Amino acid sequence: MALSKVQLRPGINKETTSYANEGGWFDCDKIRFRKGVPEKIGGWEKRNSNTFEGTCRALHPWIALDGTEYIGVGTHKKYYVLEGTDYNDITPIRSTRTSPDTNNCFETTDTSTTVTVTIASHGAIDGDFVTFSGAVAVGGVSADDLNTEFEVTVVDADSFTIQVANAATSSATGGGTGITAEFQLNIGLDTTVFGTGWGAGVFGRSTWSSNADLRAAGSILRLWNHDNFGEDLLINPRDGDIYYWDKSTSSGSPFGNAVALADRAGADSTTPTVATKVLVSDRDRHVIVFGADPLNDIGTQDRLLIRFSSSEDPTTWNPTATNTAGSLRLSRGSEIVTALETRQQILVWTDISLHAMQFLGPPFTFGIQQLSENTTIISPNSPVAADDVVYWMGIENFYMFNGQVLALPCDVRSYVFNDFKRQQREKVFGALNSSFHEVWWFYPSDSQSPDSDEGEIDRYVVYNYMEKVWYIGSLNRTAWIDRGVDFNPIAASGNYLYLQEQGRDDDGSPMTSFVESSQIDIEDGTQFSFISRIIPDVTFTGSSAINPVADFTVKVRRFPGANYDNSNAGEVERSSTSPVEQFTNQIFTRLRGRSFALRVSSDEAGVQWRLGAPRLDIRKDGRR
Repeated sequence: MALSKVQLRPGINKETTSYANEGGWFDCDKIRFRKGVPEKIGGWEKRNSNTFEGTCRALHPWIALDGTEYIGVGTHKKYYVLEGTDYNDITPIRSTRTSPDTNNCFETTDTSTTVTVTIASHGAIDGDFVTFSGAVAVGGVSADDLNTEFEVTVVDADSFTIQVANAATSSATGGGTGITAEFQLNIGLDTTVFGTGWGAGVFGRSTWSSNADLRAAGSILRLWNHDNFGEDLLINPRDGDIYYWDKSTSSGSPFGNAVALADRAGADSTTPTVATKVLVSDRDRHVIVFGADPLNDIGTQDRLLIRFSSSEDPTTWNPTATNTAGSLRLSRGSEIVTALETRQQILVWTDISLHAMQFLGPPFTFGIQQLSENTTIISPNSPVAADDVVYWMGIENFYMFNGQVLALPCDVRSYVFNDFKRQQREKVFGALNSSFHEVWWFYPSDSQSPDSDEGEIDRYVVYNYMEKVWYIGSLNRTAWIDRGVDFNPIAASGNYLYLQEQGRDDDGSPMTSFVESSQIDIEDGTQFSFISRIIPDVTFTGSSAINPVADFTVKVRRFPGANYDNSNAGEVERSSTSPVEQFTNQIFTRLRGRSFALRVSSDEAGVQWRLGAPRLDIRKDGRR
């Protein structure tokens, strides 16, 4: 008998057949490669039990001057500032209506909790939020039940309905003449509607600005971008207004709402009112707005225009000889998709090109240089900076910029893009997990709903830039920030934030993970052989389970294109950690074939495993 050691190349390769990838790994879920060998990824736990409204697609951490830690949370319905465990709603107010527009605007129906509100030209859409104050009881509905926040259902342009806590005791109209109605910013879409926005048209056939006139309230996926001006916060819903949250005047209980930048005290008349992206340059403290409205046509968006305020002053935008405000316009592409600040420069992507924006100083302030053309980017949140190298997902490829634009060789490229929900590509976002030298991209697969344009993120692909390998898996996350405010990365899913790389489980439930090799020839693959034993090599260091278990499975084939004839699995259980880690010595099998695949998996709580170099006991058999 001969013991054959199984040592395979790190990373997953799906660009060839399983048989052609002999000597490598072919499939996995919730594992990573570290020092060349696979191990189960860390688990996750809810950061706190409080929830937020809507799907979160943007997170932004910062620390105020007094040391208070904040996280900006942008959802398709609202924008919050998280302090501790409290989600403080700072969503901008779109419109405030008072008397006479709101006089006796409530109409109740006996025994019903549905109240009809009549306010002419209210401007709300289904799912918007409105807060009433100053109302008096009507139809048996108390003032306390009316003077609060509601989610609206639109009836027509002049009326909508709300749901109160307690049913009316009569049908009546009233509420008084001192009512104030504060309408929050219109909500955005939770999913891209095919045929609207910069994603209009069949994927890859039309420009991303097609049907741009359809970008009305609630017609595009709500993506927030945000940055700090000192301890204050600038926020911008893509293709919407720019808003400012002043920590010194807006914090407290409750937090104040963010206000339009153009409405801040001292803001000049040329302050931009629409943008695709906003950021603050760290070096020179300019507020920079991408896809802005021009000086002479405020309110009309120019999707290739970049404007910047005067240094240290977010309210001065009109260029003069005594300030550093100004503008630049790109000459390539149909619109700016996104921008990202690095240590040396600001990278700006259009739909077909990449540019570098650098601080020059007076009199020009900033300069722009084209770095690449015919370069694509899949979504506004795709780019990730790691160690001053920028990575992003493009259309049908992955890229990096380290001084020059390069296409990343990718061993799972076909797997990702052949099963990709193209209509929902705006949801794709990149995430940095610096503790493990990883860039993650979360994306929606087409297989989850092949007959529909809709679909939420359900998969990820990872590039380990230290070891230069790829791996894949299934996981729903809609936003992510790397460690910093917390010791762990923080990610959003559903209505919660989660601490990633925390524990070994799926928020208290067992996490299933596995890695499976490509087919490996037994001898030269020309004759049959018997596999009679598996000698496992694995460590369970880091497990919280008393006796952690991993399953080792060997599957055999006669021909590369055949089904696996049979398989045999055995549990490897740790029995002791002292004086050395001890576990199951051997697993007996009886398998016959020309090639085999090895699979290692776990599905029990508290298990952490890392594979070593297992061995198989193989005995030659006849050719028939």
